[in-house]
Amino acid sequence: MAKIVECVPNFSEGRNKETIEAIRTLIQKHKDVTLLDFTPDVDHNRTDVTIVGSPEAVKAAVLDIAMKCVELIDMNKHKGEHPRMGAIDVVPFIPVSEVTMEECVALANAFAKEFSEKTQVPCFLYEDAAKREDRRNLADVRRGEYEGIKEELGNNPDRVPDYGPNKAHTTAGATAVGARFFLIAFNVNLGTTDVEIAKAIAKGVRQSSGGYRYVKAMGFEIKERGIVQVSMNLTNYMKTPIFRVFETIKNEAHRFGVPVIGSEIVGLVPMEALVGVADHYLQLEKFTIDQVLEKRLMEQKK
Repeated sequence: MAKIVECVPNFSEGRNKETIEAIRTLIQKHKDVTLLDFTPDVDHNRTDVTIVGSPEAVKAAVLDIAMKCVELIDMNKHKGEHPRMGAIDVVPFIPVSEVTMEECVALANAFAKEFSEKTQVPCFLYEDAAKREDRRNLADVRRGEYEGIKEELGNNPDRVPDYGPNKAHTTAGATAVGARFFLIAFNVNLGTTDVEIAKAIAKGVRQSSGGYRYVKAMGFEIKERGIVQVSMNLTNYMKTPIFRVFETIKNEAHRFGVPVIGSEIVGLVPMEALVGVADHYLQLEKFTIDQVLEKRLMEQKK
């Protein structure tokens, strides 16, 4: 099989249609990568992109995306529910086929070096690419968000970036670049306007405050819908499955007297993760992923 890498760059624009379409069009010009997902989010005011291809092709495409974000997005005007630090906010590389995590770490370093040299945007390495343990967690890297990082760079010796100048770009801020296992962006919506309930539940399920090992979570208000949301990144669905987190949130919401009115997965999700959900809720006996028709068909094509 060929070497295949996935990259899921997130950029800080989910409302301006012209900017969003300009970036989508740019991606589609790269014929040697496959665009699997492109999801703008108005409430969070950011867009998640998923592309796959060879390491070299993915790096070239993401570099184009990142440079276009620097050109079109002004973080001084950006507002949104999701934490953010830059125009091109995060750039994670994920091994898919015939590629090791070490190769993705090298790819993250190469991208961060070239991007920062071409744009003067400072880059911080996170997750498996982190050069410092206190930068492994993306939330720690992004602490203070764009406004706080702009003030700290150049003044706080603990904030010196891994690549690029020790100051924020005047309009594009800073960028986090990483290598990691497949991440599932999973959100649960609650039927209340009290954002403190969402924040309390998020605190209960996330690792940093004593919750599940592979969960990062925050509580947000979705004003346009009159609801609140527990917004999560599940960083290892095999060790902390979706259904376990969902059931915990449902139970906690019940304690507060509010209903779960829905959930959403942003971007792509591995088949194995959803099979685990089906297995749990249907209480299937002796079921294996090999019974999934699409999986057997894919194996026949190899």
